[in-house]
Amino acid sequence: MAYSLLASVTFSLPMTHPVFIVAVAMLIFLLAPLLMQKLRIPGIIGIIIAGAIVGPNGLNLLARSNTIILLGTVGLLYLMFLAGIEIDLHGFKRHRNRSLVFGTLSFVFPQVIGTAVGLLLGYTLPASILLGSVLSSHTLLAYPIARRQGISRNASVTTAVGGTIITDTAALLVLVIVSASTRGALDAAFWLQLVGALGIYVVAVVIGLPRLGRWFFRSRWASATTDFIFVLTALFAGAFLAEVAGVEGIIGAFLVGLALNRLLPEQSPLTNRIHFVGESIFIPFFLLAVGMLVDVRVFAGSVEVWQVMFGMTTAVIATKWLAARVAQHLYDYSPEETWTTFGLTIPQAAATLAATLIGYELRLFGDAVLNGAIMMILVTCILGPWVVARYGQQLAAHEERKPYDPRHAPQRILIPIANPTTADLLLQLTLLIREPDSDEPLYPITVVPSEGENSAEQVAFAEKMLSHAVAYAAGADVPVVPLTRVDHDFASGIARGMTETRITTVVTGWDGRPSDTGGMFGSVLDPLLEQTRQRAIIARLMNPLNTTHRVVLLIPRGLDRLPGFPATVRTIKLMANRL
Repeated sequence: MAYSLLASVTFSLPMTHPVFIVAVAMLIFLLAPLLMQKLRIPGIIGIIIAGAIVGPNGLNLLARSNTIILLGTVGLLYLMFLAGIEIDLHGFKRHRNRSLVFGTLSFVFPQVIGTAVGLLLGYTLPASILLGSVLSSHTLLAYPIARRQGISRNASVTTAVGGTIITDTAALLVLVIVSASTRGALDAAFWLQLVGALGIYVVAVVIGLPRLGRWFFRSRWASATTDFIFVLTALFAGAFLAEVAGVEGIIGAFLVGLALNRLLPEQSPLTNRIHFVGESIFIPFFLLAVGMLVDVRVFAGSVEVWQVMFGMTTAVIATKWLAARVAQHLYDYSPEETWTTFGLTIPQAAATLAATLIGYELRLFGDAVLNGAIMMILVTCILGPWVVARYGQQLAAHEERKPYDPRHAPQRILIPIANPTTADLLLQLTLLIREPDSDEPLYPITVVPSEGENSAEQVAFAEKMLSHAVAYAAGADVPVVPLTRVDHDFASGIARGMTETRITTVVTGWDGRPSDTGGMFGSVLDPLLEQTRQRAIIARLMNPLNTTHRVVLLIPRGLDRLPGFPATVRTIKLMANRL
């Protein structure tokens, strides 16, 4: 029996057994980032290097088979989709003028210099233009570092993030035109077909998809599983229809991400699942597939590879630094802000890899550009996070010396839960108003009446409701501390829980019915408001909040003179920005 089992597996290089391929890939996805973390190098570099080692140009352990190509293509589309949903559209609107100017500078300088470098290296004009677009985009690889340092709201950081929309969109449009030109002449018929088909496609995605998504998320079919499948369906259907319209699928994936941006709040279980699946499976397969294209032997036998690598790396560093310096003079940035802006815009990964790979498949680029681009990515992905880590820390120290801002106070939110059917909506609202850099847990609470013979059963039922709240918040990667209180009435139990845990905000539901006792909200909420002085958010929620497209704020006369008014307005703005 043992012999027959072993005989069913062929041990020859490259290995083609599907289970072995997946096992090796998962081992690489596990160990390569950990090793790079020890060396303080971004994990994506480790997976690319591992792909070069185990691929056909290395140890030949794995072949770049159709399976790897399929999963790599899925990962590429997923990467561009994530780039679309991660862009801060509200930050872009808030600093739109600065973002437009800086994004234009950050695109034009590398595009022009990169095209010149390509021509100097002897490439054709289409290949040189595409080479310029490879350098013009950037990936916000170092943005998580800035967010951890507490400088994500700094004007220079917001401008750099908003400029990503300009650079990535423009670079991808250049890719569309160049790739389409390789299939035919750039005559009037081409432009008419491209603009017409692309216009219909863009209108359908930008206008139709958000409405379809809003309807689906409100429908009775919506659930954690179906919502996730709907997003994946939109992603891959949008990518396919983009190719039907005559552009690359990555354009469609990026546009679908932008269209669904408002429907996918940053702190939500659905967004967390999307990131988890992409970052743990699909995107690593794309990086592995790219690494398998690298031929290390080319560096030993070709001067052209070194010339291309040096030219691309020098051009991207010089032009991104030039854009940051011009922005410094235009907007009076400090040296720390200038260096942080440079560090955020120097890493090349998502759109760079996509454009390079497509140029390679179209035979516009050879092995020299492919290998040189990957080495450029290696250099910039190391340099960018290092610059942000160093100068972002100095910028954070400068921010700390500014006058005290109440937004920096610890935010502790209590969520009374009495009805399991509305618990998810209350938690959605809580995640929308929770500060993005807050480390404080959420505090869902249930109150069990102290009078009664079935207190133990009621406590068990309360704990069951709280376990659902814990699971929901865990899906959004938010810590939770569940509370159960036994008290003679609900208002006193909630008030005691607020005092014991030093709560700053309570988020509670309301059925909309007026009080029978002459109050406003009923026999539970009215006493609670009388016993506490913390901010209370009373919500009557009927539909999923991510389907909301308008927020109307009514401010009674004189309310702006009350002590809690500024903090309340900030909370409403935070919620509106995420809807």
